[in-house]
Amino acid sequence: MRTPHFTFLFATLVSLAAPAFAADANWPQFRGPDAAGVSANPKLPDHWSATENVAWKRDLPGRSWSSPIVWGGKIFVTAVVNLGDAEPPKKGLYFGGNRPEPAKTEHESKVYCLDLATGKVVWEKTVNRAAPQTAIHLKSSYGAETPVTDGERVYAMFGGLGVFALTLDGKEVWSKKLEPRRTRFGWGYAASPVLHEGRLFLVNDNDDHAELLAVDAKTGKELWRVDRDEKSNWSTPFIWRNAQRTELITTGTRAVRSYDLDGKPLWSFRGMSTITIPTPFAGEGLLFVSSGYIGDKLRPLYAVRPGAGGDITLKPGETGNEFIAWSNPVGGPYNPSPLFHDGRVYVLYDRGLVSCFDAKTGKAHYERERLPNGFAFTSSPWAAGGKIFCLNEDGVCFVLRAGDKFELLHTNKLLADDMCMATPALVGERLLLRTAARVYCVQSGRAN
Repeated sequence: MRTPHFTFLFATLVSLAAPAFAADANWPQFRGPDAAGVSANPKLPDHWSATENVAWKRDLPGRSWSSPIVWGGKIFVTAVVNLGDAEPPKKGLYFGGNRPEPAKTEHESKVYCLDLATGKVVWEKTVNRAAPQTAIHLKSSYGAETPVTDGERVYAMFGGLGVFALTLDGKEVWSKKLEPRRTRFGWGYAASPVLHEGRLFLVNDNDDHAELLAVDAKTGKELWRVDRDEKSNWSTPFIWRNAQRTELITTGTRAVRSYDLDGKPLWSFRGMSTITIPTPFAGEGLLFVSSGYIGDKLRPLYAVRPGAGGDITLKPGETGNEFIAWSNPVGGPYNPSPLFHDGRVYVLYDRGLVSCFDAKTGKAHYERERLPNGFAFTSSPWAAGGKIFCLNEDGVCFVLRAGDKFELLHTNKLLADDMCMATPALVGERLLLRTAARVYCVQSGRAN
């Protein structure tokens, strides 16, 4: 009979002997653990170029803006390859990119697995080959959603097409079709799936029939589905684990909404801009939500306390109430998701401006400081080693010192064809940058 002491000693020896991956060696979803976009690893690189500190780079076909995810030394990333002639995207924030008709050519929707250490393609899986049934904006792609993994399966979502569950070895386990529906201006889809305790949650906001659904991650069986009084939006939902309960948070034009894990509405409030894109996040016991469509006067940033119920909308003239700790009517960004780090909320705006707010009070440490020659930001910022990183569409990354004062330390630049709209993955001592043409693995002391 094994004693508790023996069992503990045996488990300890196994854990010391096994080549287990450290806690920071997995990056399972968009913006990583808790959708935070933060690494605690002090060795994550802060200097790089197209050749400096590059452990490897791997060209990938197609154009996709999904982020890479990582589990157990494997990188998983989606790509959609246009088998015909594709109109090249144009960098910058502009109007005129609407393409209201679906592409006529066949597209291959793929999932790639790369080796984290070498960048070698371990496997690739084509999950669908057909002409798209939905349109996309010129700057977007049919592979905008970031996959998610639980360490057993990879779940890849392609808007207007479906969700595909694969083993880590690339075998398809199940798939679930999603009906193609019209999106605002034909811009397409972008909200990524999220996982929690064996359930996969999908937001499908569109102009025909918006809905939220949960499926069993192991089997693909639909568990529940609720209608949403929304039109098209592009924000990934957020699992908020607070001191009182676990909630599923969604943002939308008509309302920010919280649901329990069975799809029952818990609370909501109105007061967003007409387009919502940033992903919610948490810190200091608060939930932060934002939206900032550039064509609106109201571009808000909110901090929400746990425990709410019903309608908690602010009354005219209010900036807070019992459950909204504070708000800023013009603090929200359009595309990049804000960042919580060390008691502060950093907001990166599309046109190269940065603000920093006290997370508890909303007081501005600095507001709309300009990054020199910085323009067109879509990737969300990240934090590591006491620094804040802001990557623009030209592949230039501005490195700021974290803190109450705005201080630009230096910049890093990739190749001219490295258009950047995907948010990187932070894995141990490695930074994974996904561009329009390739994936870079950046690691200090390495040269490609």
